[in-house]
Amino acid sequence: MTKTQLKKFRDLLESKRREIVRRAQQTLDEDMTLDANDLPDEMDLASSEYLQSFTFRLRGREKVFLDKIQKALEKIDDGSFGVCDDCSEKISVKRLEARPETTLCIRCKEDQERVEKDFS
Repeated sequence: MTKTQLKKFRDLLESKRREIVRRAQQTLDEDMTLDANDLPDEMDLASSEYLQSFTFRLRGREKVFLDKIQKALEKIDDGSFGVCDDCSEKISVKRLEARPETTLCIRCKEDQERVEKDFS
């Protein structure tokens, strides 16, 4: 992979990371507070608690995504970015453009999904 391509992927991954961190900070600043005095009845309180719980679950998923982004950035640094973790073949640039944090080529990802489907 060329230096230009690696820089493009690094920029894309860092942009995704910044956006996730921005949303997490927004959650801390705006969504962490739940004042029962601001809510007129128990239904509003329950609804607000549900939405807050849902937001926290989303942020939890984003933490996993942040870990994937970090691993992809480390792979750029160590020269292994764009190589499938399972078969060691190159991951297509088209796939990396769609999911730069991916660790599997499309064939291995499809195999993984087939196995997961068989177990569910």
